[in-house]
Amino acid sequence: MGKKDMEREARLFQRFPTAKAYGEKIRPLLSEKRYRHSVNVAYEAVVLAERVGADVQKAAEAGILHDCMKDTPPLEQLAMVQRAGMHLTELELGAKKLYHAVSGTAYLKEVLHITDPEILNAVRYHTVGREGMTPLERVVFTADFVSADRDYPGVDRMRKKAETDLRAAMIEGLAFTIQDLTKQEVPVHPDTVAAYNWVLMHPEAFENTSAPSQEEG
Repeated sequence: MGKKDMEREARLFQRFPTAKAYGEKIRPLLSEKRYRHSVNVAYEAVVLAERVGADVQKAAEAGILHDCMKDTPPLEQLAMVQRAGMHLTELELGAKKLYHAVSGTAYLKEVLHITDPEILNAVRYHTVGREGMTPLERVVFTADFVSADRDYPGVDRMRKKAETDLRAAMIEGLAFTIQDLTKQEVPVHPDTVAAYNWVLMHPEAFENTSAPSQEEG
């Protein structure tokens, strides 16, 4: 980890001891790069949650846990999903990159014994999104796009939008995902299409969630 990563981790874990405990539990499952990403997503999720009035404690916990199964071999992920009594759709079975959201939710249930539906759903839908996403789901979804370790073309523009307008950032993120998948000529998850349409059609769901023009304090 770089100095800034370490500073973010220290601030995050000092403020949220439960996130630290979860981080210690999942760290053996992750590469150093994936763990660093998870810390950065948790940190950014807290920042976004504070801006839009979502639960900051749950943002920290869901953020640190969102990719907990990402580096686990696919067959082990499928076994975890089965043990939890969950299932993957036909589309999800054909896209191994989508396994980890479901297997990660299963891990939270089976290993960490997390029962909070808000945290479970924030992990479950952090990749594909869905119609009617809760504030917590929105901040984890967006934090995954704009965390400090991300360096894809356009990320600075996404960060600027996330600073002031979570809805605009989500529209861009969902559109990016849909465009990228269609360029590759691979299926687009129906939840992603539903999320994109819902965010566009329901601006009222995001009322009172834009950041003020100036930072308080």
